[in-house]
Amino acid sequence: MKIAFTAKGPGWEASVDPRFGRTEYLVIFDEEKDELTTIDNRDIQNESHGAGPKTSQILLEQKVQVLVTGNGPGGNAATVLERGKVETYIGAGDTTVREAYDKFKKGELTKF
Repeated sequence: MKIAFTAKGPGWEASVDPRFGRTEYLVIFDEEKDELTTIDNRDIQNESHGAGPKTSQILLEQKVQVLVTGNGPGGNAATVLERGKVETYIGAGDTTVREAYDKFKKGELTKF
């Protein structure tokens, strides 16, 4: 399973970004390959509209099955994720990516 985290930096020790659409980074953990990758999403800051759907599209292109974030995506982004069958979990805003992963695995996050 591929799990994506919104983050303020790359890697496991980065803080989770509570924002979705304008998150600075997307950290993706592929459990099957035991592989962590980071996508720099900072260019999205220059977008005046549609940041959420564009960030959602990146996750679909990466074939992510789960998104872990702080506050959750907006309406349009949530629709894109739902159609792409990406499960979204919120409540990880005050953690590192590693802590958010642990909380997800323990069932301690809220399904959006």
